[in-house]
Amino acid sequence: MKKRCAWVPDDTLYKDYHDTEWGRPVHDDRSLFENLILDGMQAGLSWAIILKKRQNFRAAFDNFDPEKIASYDKMKIESLLHDKGIIRNRLKIESAVKNARAYLELLKEYESFDAYVWSFVTRSPIQNAWKTIQEIPAKTKESEALSRSLLQSGFRFVGPTICYAFMQAVGMVNDHTVECFRYKELGG
Repeated sequence: MKKRCAWVPDDTLYKDYHDTEWGRPVHDDRSLFENLILDGMQAGLSWAIILKKRQNFRAAFDNFDPEKIASYDKMKIESLLHDKGIIRNRLKIESAVKNARAYLELLKEYESFDAYVWSFVTRSPIQNAWKTIQEIPAKTKESEALSRSLLQSGFRFVGPTICYAFMQAVGMVNDHTVECFRYKELGG
């Protein structure tokens, strides 16, 4: 039986996410953008809610294509507010549109979103060695720096805690606990 991080419930969807995605380094711009938007959508909610609705989010938000999302008008936003398959929070939906626009502006300055976000960890995952989930911080100096930079670039729902959850999800930090089978697989 595989030993997993203690935060993983006995749920097939969650186990699959933990075992194949969470903490694996991501370098695809669209996937990074999707993760950032979904982590913002999760604010104040459990990740289980977002994970269960992820396919609905992908359908509703044009597979997280930043150019399409940046062009959303009031009518599209209103239709999203009536979509029962996603989180129907006006501030979060409007922030996704603002974030897509900010993302496109950011790409005028950086070669890729990948190059931008990974620069906050000097392009290599931070290898932590947590024994328990209680040791794992909610934010770090790196997530605070990423948050400040994103906010200055016009992004919303990107506080230091959201940014740290993003960094964990996309493998910028290896926060699998040392007894978890994924810890060593990801370089720990």
